[in-house]
This record gives sequence, structure tokens and C-alpha cells, in this order.
Amino acid sequence: MLTFRTLGLLEVTRDGRPVTPTAPKVRQMLALLLARRNTLVSISAIAGELWERTPPRSATATVQTYVYQLRKLLQSDDETAAGTGPLVTRATGYILRVTPGDYDAEEFERLTVQARSAIEAGDARTATERLQTALAWWSGQPFADIGQGPCLQAYALRLEELHMHALELRITAGLGLGQHRELVAELKELASTYPLHEWFQGGLIIALQRCGRSSEALQVYQRLRQLLRDELGLEPSAGLQQIRQHVLMDRVTTADLSLLPG
Repeated sequence: MLTFRTLGLLEVTRDGRPVTPTAPKVRQMLALLLARRNTLVSISAIAGELWERTPPRSATATVQTYVYQLRKLLQSDDETAAGTGPLVTRATGYILRVTPGDYDAEEFERLTVQARSAIEAGDARTATERLQTALAWWSGQPFADIGQGPCLQAYALRLEELHMHALELRITAGLGLGQHRELVAELKELASTYPLHEWFQGGLIIALQRCGRSSEALQVYQRLRQLLRDELGLEPSAGLQQIRQHVLMDRVTTADLSLLPG
């Protein structure tokens, strides 16, 4: 069985044994095939990823060499001879067949979708369980140790956005379960890491207010307002301004999360 890990450092195992490629271009090609798993990836698309605007004249032959090296790692001689291995050759390109459950990014997306559905159904507990499992896949930035051409850059950016969304969903579910105090420390860390991210700042304001720490909540708002003015020449969003008013009136609820931009 093959497993692929890309939410952090690249790690590939076959039947529990590490088979991660070491050559940089082979690693990059594998990442591209994973990003477009179970679909045909043309040789020209691979060349565009590996060399962008300046592919060598020998690009096709070089890609074929990389495929040969990758196939030796991913599949047995019997699989290669029978054509049953994960890496399939077609006239114009290659397909990497990936079984559901064997690729961490795919599992992360699947669990996040399930969690979002659970939240929409009012089941915060199930959502929290799904999100804890999903976020446990993350150990760093996607493809952290792989060179990235245009396709991988776009795919990695999409995964980063999904990661942020999963964090928002987990906080939404946690606040829905009344876990205000437990979430304050995490929200402070997120607010510090992403100082211009209004959703995390607003989530922290709501959690602090729900803990009876109104003055701290207002300080968070004021710091964000000053930073937005200094850095971007902007005011906080209308939703965040409304949450501030709710803090002043002691009327903050977890439903105020819906006011935040996201």
C-alpha cells in the first residue's frame, strides 16, 4: 500500500517502508501528479511545472527518465510488468492512481467538508471531531521541501486557504460548544500570527467577551483598528464594528461570528 504525505515535508511509504524520492525534479513531478491525481497529466504540463518558461530541448526524454525513476520507487516489478501499478503511462502523459485515504491532503479536504456540513446541521460536536482529525494531518506548509512551479504554487495556496478555513470552522464549533475559555489562548496565538486577519481577531473578541473580559476584547479591537489604519488606510469591517457595539452593550453571542468576513 502506498501512502503520500505533503502537508509539511514530503513523505512516501510503500507497505510501511520509506520510498520518498530524493532527486529535486522527481519530487516536484510527483507533487504535481499528486495535485492532479487520478487524471491525465500531459508531458507538456509536467515540463511547464518543472522548467516553467525555459524547458530544455530534451524535456520529453528527461520527463520519461524521471517517470522511470519514480516508477521504480512506487511499484514492484510485477506491478510494472502487469501494468497494475499506480503510475500509468498514456500516449500524451501520465496518471498517478491514488486510492482514497492514502493521500493526506485529500483526507484533510474530505474531513473539512464533512465538518462544514455538520456545522450547517447544528452538530458542533461531530464537526469538532472531524476537524481535530483533519488538522492533525498538518505539520507545516504544503510541499514545504519541494520546488514549486506555477501549478504547485496555486495548489499549495489553495490548501493554505482551506487550512485557514478549517481553523475558522473549528473555532466556530468550539464556541458553539461553549468552549470560550479553552479557545482564548489559541485565538491569541492566531491573532498574533495573522494580525490583519479580521476573522481571528473577531473570534478572539467574542471569546474574551464571553469570558467576561470586555476590556481585553475592546483592546483587541483598538489594536486591529490602529493596525488597519497604519498598514492599509482602512477601518475595520462593518461586521467587526457591529461586534464592538455588542461588546459595549454586553450583547455578544457566538452567532456574531456570522458577521465576520471570511
